[in-house]
Amino acid sequence: MILDLQFWLDAARFPVYLTPPTMTPTVTFFQFESDFVDTLRCIPMQVRYKLDTCGVKLKLSHWHQFTQAERQQLVTAPCQTEAEIQTYRQMLHEFVASHGGDRPSDLPFDPHPAWHDASTIPDSVQTQAASLGVVLTANQWANLHPLQRFALIKLSRSQHENRNFEPALREFDLLQGPSAS
Repeated sequence: MILDLQFWLDAARFPVYLTPPTMTPTVTFFQFESDFVDTLRCIPMQVRYKLDTCGVKLKLSHWHQFTQAERQQLVTAPCQTEAEIQTYRQMLHEFVASHGGDRPSDLPFDPHPAWHDASTIPDSVQTQAASLGVVLTANQWANLHPLQRFALIKLSRSQHENRNFEPALREFDLLQGPSAS
């Protein structure tokens, strides 16, 4: 299934495209990330997606040590094939080392992460959606791009402040009506 979706963070400056689900998005910023994409002061979802893909737990303190060019390189570098994943992982370690940081922790490798499972909505997502009076359907979940599912999973975790969960639901057309915030 090819998603023919085009989101505009800022139509004049930040065209945002989602590519077919079999491909890793190249430059995708969500609207709920708009308060930091100019400076990349926070780690955007697409980089977090790549971090999970290559099995690296990057701290925000590491991210803040990177130059703007290094951050941008992590945004745009591919991380889909085995070779790309290894290259991305190596690049991360080199960036951290070049700034004198401790080696980032390794994440356990999950060959079947939840965001690639279009048939099962994780409990954390359903629970967070229910707290907003939303019941996600299997069809809605299946029609999301893996990066959108990844974002909802990350935003629904209990250790996350969840402030962007509702804006993400709206952005992904899963919630209509006035904002609860």
